[in-house]
Amino acid sequence: MFIDEVTVELMAGNGGNGCMAYRREKYVEMGGPYGGNGGRGSNIIFKADEGLNTLIDLRYRRVIKGDKGENGLGKGMTGASAKDVIVKVPVGTVITDQETGLILGDLTKNGEEVVVATGGRGGRGNMALATRSNLCPSYAENGEPGEQRKVKVELKLLADVGLVGLPSVGKSTFISDVSAAKPKIAAYHFTTLTPNLGVVKTKDNRSFVIADLPGLIEGASLGEGLGDEFLKHIERTRIVAHIIDMGAVEGRDPYEDYKIINNELANFKTNLLTKKQIVIANKMDVPGAAENLKKFKEKVDVEVYPISAVTKEGIDEVLYRMADLLDEIKSAPLYDEEKFESHILYKFEEEKPFEITKEGDTWVISGEKVEKILKMTKFQTDESIIRFANKLRKLGIDDKLRELGAVDGDNVRILDLEFEYKE
Repeated sequence: MFIDEVTVELMAGNGGNGCMAYRREKYVEMGGPYGGNGGRGSNIIFKADEGLNTLIDLRYRRVIKGDKGENGLGKGMTGASAKDVIVKVPVGTVITDQETGLILGDLTKNGEEVVVATGGRGGRGNMALATRSNLCPSYAENGEPGEQRKVKVELKLLADVGLVGLPSVGKSTFISDVSAAKPKIAAYHFTTLTPNLGVVKTKDNRSFVIADLPGLIEGASLGEGLGDEFLKHIERTRIVAHIIDMGAVEGRDPYEDYKIINNELANFKTNLLTKKQIVIANKMDVPGAAENLKKFKEKVDVEVYPISAVTKEGIDEVLYRMADLLDEIKSAPLYDEEKFESHILYKFEEEKPFEITKEGDTWVISGEKVEKILKMTKFQTDESIIRFANKLRKLGIDDKLRELGAVDGDNVRILDLEFEYKE
């Protein structure tokens, strides 16, 4: 089964908790803190694998979780970091954050990797938290929560030439003639239900990859027929090759067919029309095709190559021309560096550390930063509670609550922790 788009929820591993321990050896004076740090949680990494050609494995993995790092131990021992989760995907896969639209990765080479969700760092043990003013802290940190995100994973085929056209114009017959691809060929519409890739080798030993895309119809970009499900596979191609039924076997006008397909390409993404186009005028062995070809050429300003996919006449000429054009047209990345840079700037844009709302008689504090402080705090000792309160004060939460009208005794909630506000 060919699957080229899935949505997956990713949950990277949490960091291991730091340890609170003390030295108590007989001959070590003033032993001090001895708790080690926790290990890092597992990252979730997507890796391109040229042995795959579909995302079907991800279709049944709706949630991918990383492992937690090991907790720190006494004697200053750091917990082991969790093993990263490697998700193998086909070459040509694009990963996009569903919430922000951020492009996280575009894997175009075999073995290329991108960290899509980062594991949390390990919490510090009390040995690492010692300072000049507090030589023996009686607290440690919980591990940092791993990154969680929902991503769209899309496969956009890596092909040099994309064959487009209405159903039953001969695309599958053409690709079976020029490559080892063996698509299903039959005398009914939508015989081709998935894209077919074929490697072409010309008689002068030049090679390139052709993609035969399922037949489009008018309204495909709006979801008609097979819809825009496969139009994305044209985005990486350097040449768009229209295959036109010049014999008008089904009674259609070849020029109208050409206009319909270009219109659907433009509606899907306007930059598809900036790609080099050629027209392969197929079925020239049908009576009346020569006259239709003459009328067609009068109406278009594009290279036209008459062929017959059945008799194989004219095929070598069009393949030589494709190879010549590919020698001239250099490959370009689907997403330019500037777009990635702007996304990276967006990703690290400073957000508000907290937000305060009121629900009934309770002040509710939310925000990624303040929630992370809560999750990483071990409420084991009075000293750790004081440290937590000081962190909130440094963020400006006390001042903001006072400004909003909070008074002594008011309930305050962060996630599932409730406490009383005090001046």
